[in-house]
Amino acid sequence: MIAWKFKLWRTAGAAAVLGLAACGGEGGEAGAAGEAGEAAVSSPAGEAGEAAAGEGGGEFGEAGISAAFAGVAGDQRTALQLQRLKGFVLIAARTAETGAPTEASVLVAQGLLEVYDPASEQFGGFDPAPVRVAAGHDLTPAQLAQRLRAASAAIDAARTTLDIDHADLTLRMLDVATGLYQSVHQPDFIDPLEYQHSFGAALAARDALAAGRRSLRPRNAAAYDEGIAEFDRFIGLWPQTSAPEQPSTYQSVLAQSSRVRLALSPLL
Repeated sequence: MIAWKFKLWRTAGAAAVLGLAACGGEGGEAGAAGEAGEAAVSSPAGEAGEAAAGEGGGEFGEAGISAAFAGVAGDQRTALQLQRLKGFVLIAARTAETGAPTEASVLVAQGLLEVYDPASEQFGGFDPAPVRVAAGHDLTPAQLAQRLRAASAAIDAARTTLDIDHADLTLRMLDVATGLYQSVHQPDFIDPLEYQHSFGAALAARDALAAGRRSLRPRNAAAYDEGIAEFDRFIGLWPQTSAPEQPSTYQSVLAQSSRVRLALSPLL
């Protein structure tokens, strides 16, 4: 029964987002989110478009996002939004490498719907066009790979214009990944969308740490190197791009996130 619901859930979510992407508007966002079990994402953009869902703690609450955005403003908030969006691009790239281009494009579309569209004013003038084209239909594997690289590069370029604390950005994305993972294990099924979204956030967190190497490692090389090593173990808790029948437990993800935080604490 669990396996059957897993497949049905994944297919329904993908179909909803593809249908919305084809329409090109935002009016179907609530419907797509409802199919994906994330209707609360339509909350006001002033709190990252999802904080109300996290504070409500409902069945698909995303408290990690609410906690990650607490007290952050200016360039740091813009960087956090960009990094969240990059998480969807990173997991899409990994998914495309497994021979699932349609699913990869869906993930990019989900990122735009859940991160950029509800809070576009928090992106500091970022042009999402390179990301949107990666959510296109009927792309060849080569075209999709090229567009995903371009989307990632565009986000990186926007991030480099900001005055940000990479250690803080890393740990806030770590909170996003851990918070999202809390919704992976449901009473009678595994949520494949939350699994992929949390995986993307984990990849984006490590990406933020790697982007800050030049500023962080000279301050404490041992802490930085240990943080990278602990992050690799953290990411290893997602053994594949699509949710397995028995994914890692939330407790194991939470425990490893604490090890990452402890390793990086000298850099805060």
